Amino acid sequence: MKNHAITPTAKGSILMRALVFTLVISSMNANMFNIVLPTISKQFELSQSQVSWVITSYMIVYAVGAVTFGKLTEKYRLKDLLTYGLLLFVLGSIAGVAATEYWMIIAGRVAQAGGASVIPAMAMIIPVRYFSPEKRGRALGTSAIGIALGTALGPIVAGMVISVWSWRILFLIPLLSLLTLPVYRKYLNDGESGQAGPIDWLGGLLLAGAVTAILLALTNGSFPSALAGVLMLILFILRIRSAAAPFIHPDIFRNKQYSIILMITFCITAISFSSPYLIPQLLALVNGLSPAYIGIVMLPAAIVTTVLGRKGGKLADEHGNPRLVYIAAALLGIGFLCLSSAAGGSAVLVSLSLIFCVLGQSFMQVAMSNTASQRLTPEQTGVGMGLFSMLTFISAATSTAILGKVLDAGASAAFNPIPKNQASFVFSNIFVVLAVLVVAVSVVYYVQFGRKESGSSGTISRGL
Repeated sequence: MKNHAITPTAKGSILMRALVFTLVISSMNANMFNIVLPTISKQFELSQSQVSWVITSYMIVYAVGAVTFGKLTEKYRLKDLLTYGLLLFVLGSIAGVAATEYWMIIAGRVAQAGGASVIPAMAMIIPVRYFSPEKRGRALGTSAIGIALGTALGPIVAGMVISVWSWRILFLIPLLSLLTLPVYRKYLNDGESGQAGPIDWLGGLLLAGAVTAILLALTNGSFPSALAGVLMLILFILRIRSAAAPFIHPDIFRNKQYSIILMITFCITAISFSSPYLIPQLLALVNGLSPAYIGIVMLPAAIVTTVLGRKGGKLADEHGNPRLVYIAAALLGIGFLCLSSAAGGSAVLVSLSLIFCVLGQSFMQVAMSNTASQRLTPEQTGVGMGLFSMLTFISAATSTAILGKVLDAGASAAFNPIPKNQASFVFSNIFVVLAVLVVAVSVVYYVQFGRKESGSSGTISRGL
């Protein structure tokens, strides 16, 4: 069958298969290096703060790149951006394999992140461009499958690799992403480039600087970084209000519903993404499990999410985003309360409880993405969903920074009477608080959107 004879729906289905594979590789690459930090630290004689740059540098560049690529989709063809991004992703991987000095590892990770940051824009834009609003939830649910599976496989693959080979082999895994490049080149439409207007690079640099400083402040607890981030954010706001062709047009923030969903997403992401950070520490510090066994404990949640991931998108398409939000909130609440009770106990119970959290996290991500996309005009989709992706990284970093401080403080008593191991009290208490916060954010969502959307497919924004 020739390319021009393929319907947009068929193209979308083919592209989604390639996208899921790309998301698996990208998600694995983002988190599997967490396990090898002690090994790298020992080999290069680094402190914990020094070796943490393997993760921090990746996170900063990835967050900035997500919104940058989203902006570039307004001017350049998505297939070309994907080509350059995936090639840079691979070049960074090759640089990491060949690294003989620590700075070369960081350079490789930065290049990886710069290339991989095209993937969040792609994961948001392909469902919006190739699927009608009433089918978009299924597509976003499919994307969530790739993220969940990659997140779960990352620690397991990393544990297996470092037990047999060198940690450098982990840099080779992203090379698999090149397998999808011919699919993107063939099936992404040629006429997808946006307006050929100028790009406000000064505004982009101010935004990048603000995000970088804020993430550094969160990860390192640096007040000067926080101050610099606030200052650059103020300068960025002034810039987009005065520039003739601003990097992000201020009209997008005048879209009240979109702005509200960004704030809700920030809160719910910080809550739902806490379990991937807390569970490995709970299992390592309290249960004494090795990284490989921790990955195995977390695997069932990923498998269940892979099987049921598209169900969430289907629910959003057929019954509206609010229904999916409430189901996701219920799953998260149940999961957090179960984890609160299982903390310090059997790893099997922790594994079963985690299923509710990961599935709820996946459903919530689909619901928030779908709600945001429906409140953007076609012209705002690229930068709007790029901002959405960037905000999730800042939210996750915020959550990690706060939870790290809470874990350092510890707890002498538990809110939940079931846990008996004092070392698990702080984890148990955190999960109780998270369950309460899920309910609070869900109420805010209901007030803003639940009473306004229809029960079939939700309100479709203007221009879609």
